[in-house]
Amino acid sequence: MQKSGGGVMAWNVFRFCTALRALGSIMIVLVIGIIGLTYYVVVIADYGPALFHGGLDSLVSFVVLLLFHSLLVMLLWSYFTTVLTDPGGVPPNWRPSIDEERGDADPLIGSEHSGSNVRLNQPSVLSDPANEGMRFCRKCNQFKPPRCHHCSVCGRCILKMDHHCVWVVNCVGALNYKYFLLFLVYTFLETTLVTLSLLRLFVAFFTEGEISGTPGTLVATFITFVLNLSFALSVLGFLIVHISLVLANTTTIEAYEKKTDPKWRYDLGWKKNFEQVLGTDKRYWPIPAYSENDLKRMPVLRGFEYQTRPDSDEFQQL
Repeated sequence: MQKSGGGVMAWNVFRFCTALRALGSIMIVLVIGIIGLTYYVVVIADYGPALFHGGLDSLVSFVVLLLFHSLLVMLLWSYFTTVLTDPGGVPPNWRPSIDEERGDADPLIGSEHSGSNVRLNQPSVLSDPANEGMRFCRKCNQFKPPRCHHCSVCGRCILKMDHHCVWVVNCVGALNYKYFLLFLVYTFLETTLVTLSLLRLFVAFFTEGEISGTPGTLVATFITFVLNLSFALSVLGFLIVHISLVLANTTTIEAYEKKTDPKWRYDLGWKKNFEQVLGTDKRYWPIPAYSENDLKRMPVLRGFEYQTRPDSDEFQQL
């Protein structure tokens, strides 16, 4: 705790950053545990044995298991790519590029006021990302690129930071946002598939329908259905939010901080906005990876340079 100006002790929430990191490790175990339980119920206890029943049951079981395993592979691939990929940090002693003739920051970074000079030895901290100038992080003691924010959990500045996610034990930023988005997509599809495939068994719990299996299997089936239904509904909400953010080319932090300007300076239209996250090669959109061409020709994927609207300066002067 720290003393405020009036001598009142203010609670320092950043003391919990270490606890959040530990919680993230628990979350990984929890995710694997839920996946393991779901796999047991769907594959081993229910649809796996039904493959040998013959007729329509075998066909339905084959289709369900094929979809289940395909989505599971994509879910795990996206999840662990998000966990293991550095979201993007600021290199030591990084400095914004300066226009030597004008004496101000690069147009992609902007200046605090149009036409004003900015000194490197007098950094300013601007809270409005729609009117960014040369930004300086006092915690890291270094300059910050455009759309960069400091994460108190990670203890460093993250490029195009969206949020710190305890589920992936990592920040979601410029270099792994696509993978996080795909993780949400495949999690929603997988949990929806499991919910629908176990619905008949769940209904049978409250009717006179016949249910086969041991008491332990029935309890596991009931828990699996409830968990997957809960995750499907909650992830759907997150997915809608993040798709809307991608459509507007903004992040969770920027959506919270920015003013309700007529036009967001980074909004290039829905198609280009999607390409800045997923890449221009549509073959790579469904997988957590980028093509070599996109990595070479799209500076936005490296997290330092961002194209702005041609009319953004006009709107900022209104």
